[in-house]
Amino acid sequence: MLLPRLAALAALCAVLITGLEPALVARQTPAPSPPASSPSTAPAAAGDEVRFAVIGDMGNGSRRQRETANQLWLEHARFPYTFVITVGDNMYGAQEARDYERKFEDPYRQLIAAGIPFFASLGNHDRRDQIDYPLFNMRGREYYTFRRGPVQFFALDSTRLVHAQVRWLENELALSDAPWKIAYFHHPFYSSGRRHGPSLELRSAFEPLLATFGVRVVFTGHEHFYERLHPRFGIQSFITGSGGQLRKGDLSLTSIDSAFGYDRDNVFLLAVVRGDELRFEAITRKGMVIDQGVIAR
Repeated sequence: MLLPRLAALAALCAVLITGLEPALVARQTPAPSPPASSPSTAPAAAGDEVRFAVIGDMGNGSRRQRETANQLWLEHARFPYTFVITVGDNMYGAQEARDYERKFEDPYRQLIAAGIPFFASLGNHDRRDQIDYPLFNMRGREYYTFRRGPVQFFALDSTRLVHAQVRWLENELALSDAPWKIAYFHHPFYSSGRRHGPSLELRSAFEPLLATFGVRVVFTGHEHFYERLHPRFGIQSFITGSGGQLRKGDLSLTSIDSAFGYDRDNVFLLAVVRGDELRFEAITRKGMVIDQGVIAR
């Protein structure tokens, strides 16, 4: 099972999203968990499940990015995810050939060597030519969709909000017969961040479409912390914007939108879709599980 430690965090995060603790209660310091990479928790393989990782705001070439990337690799022994999605800001600052090596290829060298693909989306710090970088698997597209088993993923460009993208998304969602639909992009609809906060324009453009066509989960970044928002219109949203960057103390403790937030260390997320459930774990740079739960379809 992906989540052998549910009991240890029961007071922090209820198993079903609909029964999660209120925001202020959920922000209490989580009880220490066993190392997330413990081999004793290795799950059994299943043919109809989809396992993946989520990272964002990572490409700064820092020690924190490398340590978070190393922990992401260690998790693969316990939880063999088959691909990684990125929620933007894949690279900060200069983005020449040597920067792709220092800020992406070196930190994730073990994953790349193991043949685990990355499916990127763009953030506000990303240059447009990233869409042609082979290891991001965007194939020249600023927004795109792909399917893995029962899950269809929609990678959107939240930095350039154009009508063509909205029309494309509506058409692709209408055509999809996938039991699970998951969208990911950079700017969050809702956020407790003091520096950035929610993107109201993006929410107005995309949220009605995602809700109408049954998108169940949304992953975003931009804020340099981890946050799980209260579900809105049947959509469970996450912010996973601390893959390399971290903004300590940026979470507002008075937010009514937040179910749980964590801004004390870098975090990535692991998820598995199996049948009518998506199970997730948010894991820190040092291997501590700080949030977990189950989303029902």
